[in-house]
Amino acid sequence: MSAVTSVVEEVAPAAAAGPAASPRFLRRLLRRPVAIACLAYLALIVVIAIVAPIALPHVAGEDAGDLTAVHQGPSGAHLLGTDTLGRDVLDRLLVGTRVTMAGVAEALVVVLALGVPLGLAAGYFGGWIDRLVTWLADLTFSIPAIILIVVVLSVFPQSMPAAMVTLGVIMAPALMRVVRAATLPVRQELSVAAAQVSGLSRPYIITRHVLPRISGALIVQVALLSGVALLVQTGLAFLGLVVPAPAPSWGGMVADGIGAIDIQSWLIWPPGIVIALTILACGLLGDVVRDATTENWAPVVRRPRARRSARARRGSHAPAETDRLGSPAAGDGAPDAETLLAIERLSIAFRTSSARVPVLVDVSFDVRAGETVGLVGESGCGKTITAMAVLGLLPGTATVESGRIRFGEHDLASVGELGLRAIRGKEIGLISQEPMISLDPAFRVGSQLTEAVRRHHRVSRRAAQERVLELLGQVQLPDPSLVARRYPHELSGGMAQRVAIARALAGEPQLLIADEPTTALDVTVQAEVLDLLREIQRERGMAILLVTHDWGVVADMCDRAVVMYAGEVVERADLLPMFREPRHPYTEALLASNPHHVVDAEALPTIPGSVPQPGEWPRGCHFHPRCTYATDACREAPIALEQIGSRHETRCIHHDRLARAT
Repeated sequence: MSAVTSVVEEVAPAAAAGPAASPRFLRRLLRRPVAIACLAYLALIVVIAIVAPIALPHVAGEDAGDLTAVHQGPSGAHLLGTDTLGRDVLDRLLVGTRVTMAGVAEALVVVLALGVPLGLAAGYFGGWIDRLVTWLADLTFSIPAIILIVVVLSVFPQSMPAAMVTLGVIMAPALMRVVRAATLPVRQELSVAAAQVSGLSRPYIITRHVLPRISGALIVQVALLSGVALLVQTGLAFLGLVVPAPAPSWGGMVADGIGAIDIQSWLIWPPGIVIALTILACGLLGDVVRDATTENWAPVVRRPRARRSARARRGSHAPAETDRLGSPAAGDGAPDAETLLAIERLSIAFRTSSARVPVLVDVSFDVRAGETVGLVGESGCGKTITAMAVLGLLPGTATVESGRIRFGEHDLASVGELGLRAIRGKEIGLISQEPMISLDPAFRVGSQLTEAVRRHHRVSRRAAQERVLELLGQVQLPDPSLVARRYPHELSGGMAQRVAIARALAGEPQLLIADEPTTALDVTVQAEVLDLLREIQRERGMAILLVTHDWGVVADMCDRAVVMYAGEVVERADLLPMFREPRHPYTEALLASNPHHVVDAEALPTIPGSVPQPGEWPRGCHFHPRCTYATDACREAPIALEQIGSRHETRCIHHDRLARAT
């Protein structure tokens, strides 16, 4: 896990509460001018629909107005003019809002009453329920909507409820499919399984755990369907099928304007503009709700305290650092000839429409050709996001704010997507911590590896298939031809990880990034995978950047270690000095809490507290709230990396005390 994982974990409770019910979601929505405009307009329409018929009770039954003042344009007496019977256009437009909005509301109630329960049932229960609901939806889609509505109106002449209920039934399958599609992935999440195991009832799980998670997609779809319902309602009113004269409606007023367009073309504009604006508001509201819902899964932005604001004005980054064990600071010359990868003062932040959340600050280290460097730290320290930055695979709204990622002659932080495509897989390979997720379940193993080989080597399909069997043999899989014919779900965890390694090696990369490659495996398989990586590295002379939190893996595999905490590198050294004489309290605490060193029957030492969330980093040393060596000086200002030996650096001003204690 990484800093971004912690960010997502912080967002998850809010998202689980549902964007519609989340105060954070509402704040993000209301920060958008388009959302405010749409909501204000629709709220005004609702108020008019309620108040206008009460304030103007005579308009609904008014057969005619002043017949001496027909077809007048806007004037002081009639702000929007008069119609063919001398009636005030503004009065009729206001009063007709209730009839129009009531029809839309009737259709939406039916859509929600049918689409949401059926979609939830189909997506959650599956099986015959899913098949039945899907069949009914397909059947409904096959029926011409307008013909069905006209048939219903022939039985219930000029009945608005009958027409709009029918429309709601016709539109419900569209909502049902959206709800079903959104429910399917939520149904497979471990949180739902945990709720079932805890004894919660299915109705409770659906309403409390599933429905809030899909409310974003639900709101978007309802906003769009409301525009469709309004368009159909005004069309039926235009044809005179649902609103009997003389009652006003927007569609009926458009029909009156069309009838008198040669005499007074103005009459069509007021209702036409209102209809267009209302449909536009519904569509735009759906768009901004979608955007705000997506942003709701972006990192949580916490406003900095006043003292951090002052710090931000002075500059949020640490002071310039000293010489870095072969990793020159930004602006220095190129790395030495042995350096394969050099990350130089890399800073990354998540950005939203309102704020910035840093997740990495001035991270620098290098990886030389043929060596293994371990990136160590607790979950949320920034290890994985650092590795993903090398490949240009930053999640969500994360962006590189400063620094360089030098790989050979390329700066991967600025090379662009096309340049990264030429490097990914070919020059830099990746092994993820979840092999089953990294392999596509829809394709056989051989097909996926063949695709990778042909992408990087431009060989024939037969030659690529032969190369795939060689790769599967190199990762010590028995019967490579049989494994190539299998799907990922037919493999054990260890076999899947070996296949993932084979795919990472398909391009013959110079650098292999291994992100927790043994986390999901049992101890025996872990040892086999590490032995395999070591043997492949020895044969190919490949460099490895190993992301892990396991000091046993670091000791077994690595030449050097880089310790990260809360988005910063806090210590860097060769492996032996790191283990024997850690010079940062965090490294010391991590080594002390290593379960490999615990004597039987003794309690495992732990580090009090937890890694602070991005955006909540303390001023000064990020580790000082958990540090037993902390003094006031640790809280005053950022701490720079200090070189304490030819190949040892630490971000601690008390490293001498730590050395004496060690």
